[in-house]
Amino acid sequence: MKKVVWLGAVVALLMGCSERPDPSVVPEPFELIIAHINDTHSAFDPVPASFRANELTVYNEFGGHPRLLEQANAYRAIATEENTALLFLHGGDAWQGSAYFKINEGRMNADILSRMNIDAMALGNHEFDLTNAHLNEFLNRINFPLLAANIDTSRDPDLKDQENLRPFTLFAFDGYHKQRVDDFTELQHVPEHYQIVGVFGLALDDMPNISPHVGEVEFFDVVTSAQAMVDEFHAHGVYNIVAVTHLGHSVDVAIAEQVNGIDVIVGGHSHTLLGDFTDLGLGHAGDYAQWIQNPNGIDATCIVQAGEYAQAMGKVRVHFASDGRLTNCAGQNVLLSNDDFYQSSSRHADSRMTESQSQRVLDFIHGHPAIQVTHEHADLRAHIDAVYKPAVEQAYGQVVGMLPDTLVHVRRPGDSDSDQHGSQVAPLIALAQFEWANSPAVQDVTGIHVDFSLLGAGGIRQNLAEGELREGDITLELLPFSNFLSILPLTGAEVKALLEETIIATLPPGSHAGKFPYGGNLRFTFEETERHRDGEITQLEVNRGTWQEPDWQPLDLDARYQVLMNSYSATGNDGWTTVFRSQQQRSERLDLAYMNGQLTTYPVARLSQQDNRLVIHYADEALQCDLATVQCNTDALAVVEFLRDTYMPARGAILPIPYPVVTLKRLE
Repeated sequence: MKKVVWLGAVVALLMGCSERPDPSVVPEPFELIIAHINDTHSAFDPVPASFRANELTVYNEFGGHPRLLEQANAYRAIATEENTALLFLHGGDAWQGSAYFKINEGRMNADILSRMNIDAMALGNHEFDLTNAHLNEFLNRINFPLLAANIDTSRDPDLKDQENLRPFTLFAFDGYHKQRVDDFTELQHVPEHYQIVGVFGLALDDMPNISPHVGEVEFFDVVTSAQAMVDEFHAHGVYNIVAVTHLGHSVDVAIAEQVNGIDVIVGGHSHTLLGDFTDLGLGHAGDYAQWIQNPNGIDATCIVQAGEYAQAMGKVRVHFASDGRLTNCAGQNVLLSNDDFYQSSSRHADSRMTESQSQRVLDFIHGHPAIQVTHEHADLRAHIDAVYKPAVEQAYGQVVGMLPDTLVHVRRPGDSDSDQHGSQVAPLIALAQFEWANSPAVQDVTGIHVDFSLLGAGGIRQNLAEGELREGDITLELLPFSNFLSILPLTGAEVKALLEETIIATLPPGSHAGKFPYGGNLRFTFEETERHRDGEITQLEVNRGTWQEPDWQPLDLDARYQVLMNSYSATGNDGWTTVFRSQQQRSERLDLAYMNGQLTTYPVARLSQQDNRLVIHYADEALQCDLATVQCNTDALAVVEFLRDTYMPARGAILPIPYPVVTLKRLE
């Protein structure tokens, strides 16, 4: 059916079916509430957090799936009382991000999400992190559809017969009461007074470059596919249209500017908490319910997105005219807090706020529209604790060290009120991987002295929280992707080009910043020359001393350097295109993994691109991470080893590295 819908939509587009019909033959004006989440990344437990309440800095917890369910049920209760239509949508990337996912490989996600009564979810890039067989199992287990109108699964052996991965679905509303309709032909059985809402999905059209494990799934241009899907809806008399996307906020804006007829875009991928949270100390990433004029100058699209890691839920109230045209949309994201407050991020008993301080915080929250205390849904909390939590706690292993303060990770410097140097975590991870690669035990195997390392910010999934740090915090949550490390030669000019291409791609507001680079034993300054659009590297230096006593020297653009990075970046994924180009004809790269407990090198002959996928061709034996005898997560194991054996003893605690490695100078 997916193939038929796609072809039908293209025909409709070519025939110019985007004209709206005579309003006299369509239903009455209509109001719809959309509750939405995105990029929840298996954050089933609350996330340690902090916010500002007037003069107080409050350490608390946000979110977790039991709070999401409690909040969704509260919105449902209001909609039931008002007899107003409601949809609960997920903007994609439910997978990955915590030890729960690592241990249960999507099965827990299917269980918990199905208990939340979600109506539909976008297909995110991390839903491809395992195999398509795993994704197919997830789709068979969930009780809601996964949506993507710009894909074709007909050639993929695992997904070709999957009916729950769909381009669209329809909802027929009689007040709050709704029924899902999965095919246009079923509309003839819906009573005439019901209001019909069409919901379709959009996935990244460059998915093979973002997620290497997409199998034989094909991806199509998002703008063309979106307009075609809208026209398909119109051709079947559906005029209230919602897109649930996993593309990033800036791409959502671009779609609204190029496509006629999408009323609401519920987004994901860029982890954008839309709304003004500056007085909470959490920044202002963009306006919530942003109104974008369509290219026809008549229609408009309302855009929403709700942050990350199950910390917040958005609620937008949408009004449609009788012809389905959007007339108003308004709402906001709300951070979902517990009511246990501390004065320190250690959250030790002696730092708990006094009763009077807590009451001041509660009074502040009660008067603030963007944060509220939400209790966890008791049954879902109990289910997680009984069925899943014991195995997770057992899996976390030994203590690596202690953090006196939380180290904060942001992808792009300046995000979330960070300074121009950005993440505190990424430089430490990059340094740890660099130092590990140059340890005697590793050099005995590789025979290579590494000059510096590079690291894409998106591979790091969370902050390092104050307190005890265990192995599993690193291997299961901080760096959960089981990437192996790679050593490859690049010229100084290629390094400079790589830094510039990846940073420039992250300059626009709302852009996907996971590709933003950080260095280990390397530092650079990037200066923006055209606001949000262009800039250049103005300082680029390699350390010829030690991490304790650095000696910074200019990078020679003509020289060749041995560079360490994880395999995802070393293959050129996520826009690290310079790295891919350097290995197309011939590669001198070594991939590093443990075979039967022994560190082993896997020489790479070259890279190629096949059906928009970046493919590694090994010179000898291929590295097969799915074998029980192979341990591929050298990216995380390197960090555990360095922090435990070198960094912690040298500094007495896990602290930020003592110098900045990134300086991003933005134009005002």
